[in-house]
Amino acid sequence: MRTLPPFPSMRSFLSWCDKTEQFQPVSEPVSIRQQMTAVHRNMLERKGPVLQFDQPVLCDGSAVDIPVVVNLFGTADRVASGLGITLNEVDDLGAFLAALRTPTPPDGLRDTLSRWPMLKAALATRPKIVKSAPVQQVVLEGSDVDLGSIPVQIHWPGDEGPLITWPVVVTRPFGTEKAEIETYNAGVYRAQVLEHERLIMRWLPHRGGAAHHRTWAQQGEKTPIAIVLGTDPATLLSAALPLPENVSELTFAGAINGMRPRMVAAKSVPLMVPAEAEIVLEGWVSPTETALEGPFGDHTGYYNKAERFPVMQVTAVTHRKHPLYLSTYTGRPPDEPAIIGEVFNRLALPTIRAQIPEIRDLWLPPAACSYRMAVASIDKRYPGQARRVMMALWGMLPQFSYTKILIIVDSDIDVRNWDDVAWALATRMDPSRDVMLLQDTPMDYLDFASPHPGLAGKMGIDATTKIDSETTRDWGEVMETAHEDAAFAADLIARLTPKVTT
Repeated sequence: MRTLPPFPSMRSFLSWCDKTEQFQPVSEPVSIRQQMTAVHRNMLERKGPVLQFDQPVLCDGSAVDIPVVVNLFGTADRVASGLGITLNEVDDLGAFLAALRTPTPPDGLRDTLSRWPMLKAALATRPKIVKSAPVQQVVLEGSDVDLGSIPVQIHWPGDEGPLITWPVVVTRPFGTEKAEIETYNAGVYRAQVLEHERLIMRWLPHRGGAAHHRTWAQQGEKTPIAIVLGTDPATLLSAALPLPENVSELTFAGAINGMRPRMVAAKSVPLMVPAEAEIVLEGWVSPTETALEGPFGDHTGYYNKAERFPVMQVTAVTHRKHPLYLSTYTGRPPDEPAIIGEVFNRLALPTIRAQIPEIRDLWLPPAACSYRMAVASIDKRYPGQARRVMMALWGMLPQFSYTKILIIVDSDIDVRNWDDVAWALATRMDPSRDVMLLQDTPMDYLDFASPHPGLAGKMGIDATTKIDSETTRDWGEVMETAHEDAAFAADLIARLTPKVTT
């Protein structure tokens, strides 16, 4: 499955980025208050390398000796590399993931042998438990815990305070044991630094971490939690992938990485954590205590309002002897989440096709906050098919329940080409017939355009050629240059070009 070597740690990935000229250290002092974000955004928009700020400056003007790494997944190529493949191989990995979701019984010995890569990937998901780990070379507990010593950024002028933006938050449900890693959830949820030993966990009700917290809170118990800051790229990306609820992101990362993930017991909470990580914040989330989180700049390009979320008491900080702090920013695209979303779009396509076979291609425009809008092309065969596909997509994955505009086009339209899509809308869609509106459906509550928080409408636009009972008119014929004439023109122009250039 992999064509690149395994990256057991973030450092091994950074080393590979350096060897492939995708890594740039920054030696001059840069403030964690907005300056880093400005530099990061500028470099991301240039499709530039990973940046490592070697002299972070804290808000009080003092220096800290923990370098800050940003722009880790600032290009689609690096996202693919983090998965162990090239960008050209993303579609193959998507097919592999679709097969893992819905495997078919092997047909004889030859078929069984051809499935060996899947078997090997499944075996790789079994974690290897170690007794000592790089991430626990330094252990700070009790009064030694000081989150202010970590260069957590303040990204935007209107941000309330320091915000951890690239944490892999590890939890497990009540009633499980710490050795049952297959029950763990690892998700990327931002965390606001509240005090030297306290954080606010912003996890939304439908996310796995929040679901685990509810199981503990219902028993009146605090939730054990570990926040992993900087780990191997397979774990980082698995934590962001929309995996099925019964698949642990930590074990799935082993399949992606092609090797068993190394885990070690946390020092102060009953959890296992990635052994090769840079920093781990251990602690407990209160079943009852909450605090106002925000406002912070978000992926919508707006500041979200302050809301109450659960509070975490940090009981231990463990890290390497000379740790790195991984960070990013969220804002109006382009940002790293939008770029990761582009690759995940391609990864998800084979799974979507397995459920809705007539879909030929699907695009979630990054500028539309990655999932608010989608364009899908279909192999149209019968009247009403576009509307059926709309309903199937909205109900297929939780992410699509937040897609408020769906445009369905024919297979001759390039969904990634706005000129093509605009032409289909202008020539194959009638607003009075081809627009479907829904009311009171689930929506990302950060969508300020919706009339009620978490509840809004959806619009489906059928921009396909109308057939049979869908129209009473004769449909136009698309004009195309004959194949032989196009070939003649290309050959003639190729022979003329040198003379024109001269």
